[in-house]
Amino acid sequence: MIWDKKHECMAEGEMRRLQLERLKESVAHSYNNVPFYRAKMDAEGVKPSDIHSLKDVTKLPFTTKDDMRRNYPYGLFAVPMKDVVRIHSSSGTTGKPTVVGYTRRDLEMWAECCARFITAAGVTSEDIAQVTFGYGLFTGGFGLHYGLERVGVSVIPSSSGNTARQLMLMEDFKSTTLICTPSYAVYLGEAVNESGIKDKISLKWGLFGSEPWTNKMRLEVEQKLGLSATDNYGLSEVIGPGVAGECLEFKNGMHICEDHFIIEVIDPETLEPKEPGEKGELVITALSKEAVPVMRYRTRDISRLIPEPCSCGRTTIRMEKVHGRTDDMFIIRGVNIFPSQVESALLGIDGTEPHYMLVLYKEGAMDALEVWVEVSEKMFSDKMKNLRALEDTIRARLKSALGIAVKLKLVEPRTIARSEGKAKRIIDNREKG
Repeated sequence: MIWDKKHECMAEGEMRRLQLERLKESVAHSYNNVPFYRAKMDAEGVKPSDIHSLKDVTKLPFTTKDDMRRNYPYGLFAVPMKDVVRIHSSSGTTGKPTVVGYTRRDLEMWAECCARFITAAGVTSEDIAQVTFGYGLFTGGFGLHYGLERVGVSVIPSSSGNTARQLMLMEDFKSTTLICTPSYAVYLGEAVNESGIKDKISLKWGLFGSEPWTNKMRLEVEQKLGLSATDNYGLSEVIGPGVAGECLEFKNGMHICEDHFIIEVIDPETLEPKEPGEKGELVITALSKEAVPVMRYRTRDISRLIPEPCSCGRTTIRMEKVHGRTDDMFIIRGVNIFPSQVESALLGIDGTEPHYMLVLYKEGAMDALEVWVEVSEKMFSDKMKNLRALEDTIRARLKSALGIAVKLKLVEPRTIARSEGKAKRIIDNREKG
């Protein structure tokens, strides 16, 4: 099923013409109404009239999260506050938060984009969706909520936290669709199985996003909760969820809402474009936002574009699952390492739980890594020789995946803290010596 056949199945030439028309309008809107963008474009010697083709997007200056923080709270708004009907922001845990606003038309567009990936994931008006994202300033809860309502889904705004209550609602309200982070889905899967209600719940669909996760974790969640799990992508600085989402056809890549967003892939070091199909940092330009237009936003997310057509019938280009973030990457003995690589190596090893922690520390003048892996109850109470065999297996898997040997620590069940939101995977002790 396809939500918006006109735009999701649009011929490539027609889509490119629509993108160019909207790009010109958005650049002019940004230049004329946002002093920050006007100053940056003037510094680069670029005017709205210089945009003649889609390739000209590379003439535009980049926008970063620091730019948004420096313009806190309303410096990037392009419309009067009387036209802004919603305000969201990031958590702001490392300084001032990034703030975004929405006009009524922005909210309509946001709901439509979310409706597309919700439908692509198999959800229909016959479903009942439990949204366990927080309903505060975080964009995830409201974005999915209004997209689900647009599709006609019955929505349970359970919000985040209180896992016991989530399970009660899931069982009593007959939820068919679960909305949360993938790490919380793993936690809920454990709780469902421990409480013995797996045969009493009605879940069919899981729409998970807000953090990178691997296909191995997908299989873990699907097995634990008995549902079909799909990925979706977005970020609060651009719009929230709704930039892209997976269809059920092989679950291979997320369809981008190309009529509303242009996504480039660049080398994060040189800032030069990557070749088609190569991995790099995603850069997003919004084409139809009124309140806070976004020009070449550096997401820090690592992925690649998939130009090959999808057999689902949608013609929009796809993006691969996010592999990690440039600001999550760390270097150990000259090797670039992402948490997702460790996760991929660990998941599926019999005797372990899908919970791990990466501890960075100093070994002399060099950065070093210790990986904590949670062992299952049965394995931890097993014979020591079996634990040693498990440890050897994990070491071999990690060395194969990372290319280097790292320190390993097996920990008891439930030692690693569970998360009801985004999982915390890294402890950085390097400043402690």
